[in-house]
Formats: sequence, structure tokens, C-alpha cells
Amino acid sequence: MNQKLFFTLVIVLTALSGWAHYFTHSAGLQFVTTSAAIIMLAGLLGKATENVAHYAGERVGGFLNATFGNAAELIIAIFLIKEGLFDMVKASITGSIIGNLLLVLGLSVIAGGLKFKEQRFNPLLAGHNASLMLLAVIALFIPAVFLKQLHAERTETLSLIISGLLIVAYILWLFFSMVTHKEELADQARAEEEAEGHMWGKGTSILILIVATVFVAITSEWLVHSIKEVADSLGWSEIFVGAFVIAIVGNAAEHSAAVFLAMKNKIGASVEIAVGSSLQIALFVAPTLVFVSLLFGKPMDLVFTSYELAAIGVGAFIASSISRDGSTNWYEGVLLIIVYIILGAAFYFL
Repeated sequence: MNQKLFFTLVIVLTALSGWAHYFTHSAGLQFVTTSAAIIMLAGLLGKATENVAHYAGERVGGFLNATFGNAAELIIAIFLIKEGLFDMVKASITGSIIGNLLLVLGLSVIAGGLKFKEQRFNPLLAGHNASLMLLAVIALFIPAVFLKQLHAERTETLSLIISGLLIVAYILWLFFSMVTHKEELADQARAEEEAEGHMWGKGTSILILIVATVFVAITSEWLVHSIKEVADSLGWSEIFVGAFVIAIVGNAAEHSAAVFLAMKNKIGASVEIAVGSSLQIALFVAPTLVFVSLLFGKPMDLVFTSYELAAIGVGAFIASSISRDGSTNWYEGVLLIIVYIILGAAFYFL
């Protein structure tokens, strides 16, 4: 898309969503315009992050893309916590994890696989990612198993302990992967860096990252104000809205960046964005939200429903199974998308 046209769309949709929020009483119009604005702003975040990655390196760039890509979802979740919509928050966490593992990774593998017969990336990194996802599944599974044996106060305490440990594990993983074992986990199949697509300087890219994040925060609050009314009018459950609607809107940055990188034969960076984003949600964002909830005087626990745990477990299993050998093809992407659609249908009829 032409750069000038892209910026024009971002400005127009953001202004339109502001008009709908402040000057209309239509929750449907507010929801549609705000979702469109967030998707465009998330795309702007992804483009700015890709430019920063050009200067910072592929692994750091993938981490930044995952981080700023998750900014929209984190901000939306904080506003949902403020409103006391814990079920929707947990569903959005579930949707983020399976959306990145299945939808983002699946689309990336298909897009890259249709252009290149086989794409390869570091299998050692894939193995570590699989182990970390297993840790996340275990950490989310334990509170649900012990729920019946614990009082509410002890459940909250257990959630805080697990959250603290997950944050420590994630920080240590960043140190391990980017400092002590940086060379071993580098993308061995990295293609030559292409000059095209890096239109902005480092300073401009960082400024755009900051400005876009601020506007994502503003539009996210507008989205939260309309989403419950829209869900009720359409007969959608909170768990479906959180797991699929919010997750797809919030993951727009990862969608675009990961797919475009795969089409440039940089599947390692795509995997870093998709799987790295899921790990960041499970090991950092979800635990952080537990601590954030304390600031609003409404403690949130880490007790997920059996449906959510099953979805996360299934997503982690098939994504690990497909990516563990360090190579991908388009058919493996199709398998990931099929599993995502199956889960979507199940959540819709729940």
C-alpha cells in the first residue's frame, strides 16, 4: 500500500472512531470504527517495528514486534480489568496464545510455503520455544486443578506466586536467548537483508512506535466501552468475544509483519514473532495483568476454564509438533489454520 494512502487511512479511521465514540450512541458503529482504527494503528506499529528491526537485528526485531504487537492487547485487557470483565480478559489471553500459534504462524507458513518449497530456521530455538510453551501450559493448568481444594484467598495467593515465577522465567529466557546463547539461537537460515521496506530512519521509527502506542491506548478504551453491548446484541458469549474478536483485532500487527517476512524467506523472523508473541502473552502479559488487577482493588486469578486450557494445550501441541524440526511447508500452515477454525467454531457454539 502507498505510504501516503496508508497514513491517510490511519488518520481518517482514528478520527472516525473518535467521532463515533463521542458523538453517536450506536455501539455497533463505535465497535466497527474503533476496531478498524486499532487494526490500522497495529499495522503502523508493525511497520515501524520492522524498520527498527532493520537497525537492531532480526531476533531483537522479532522481540520488539511481538512486544509492540501485544501492546494493543495488553492495553485493552487493562481497561477490561478496570471494568471487572475478568472472563473476557482470560478469554483474550487464550485467544492471543492460540491466535499467534495457529492463525499468525499458519498464515505465515502458507504465505512463505507457496513461494518457497521449504523454509528452514534454527531447530534449537524451536525446541526451546516448545519447552517454554509447555511451562506456560503447566502454569495455567495448576490453579484450575487445585481450585476445588483452595479458598478464594489462597487461589489469589497461588496465582500471584505463579505469576511472579512466570515473569522471572521470561526475563531469564530473554537473557539466555539474547545474551549468553545469542549465537547458538541465531537464525542460521537468515536470508540477505533487503533494503526495500525500510523507509524510515531509526529516530522516526521509534517516534512512530510511541505515537501509535498512545493512540492504540486511547482507541482501546473506546473499544471496551462498546464491546459488551455489541456482544449482548449479537448473542456472543464473553469467552468467544475475548478469545477471537479481541484477539484478532489486537494481533493485527503480528499478522501483517509475520506474513510479509515469511514471503521474503525470513521464516525464522516469522516464527520469532508468532511463537515469541504467544510466549510473551503466557509468561509475561498474563502474569502482569494479575498484578495490575491489584491496583484496581479487583484481584484477578489465573484460573482458566477447562475449554480455555484445552484450546491452549491443543495449540501448543500442534505448533510445537510442526515447528520442532526447524522446517516448514505450506501444508503444515493449512493444518494450523484448520485447528484454529475448529476451535473458533467450538467457542462460538459454547
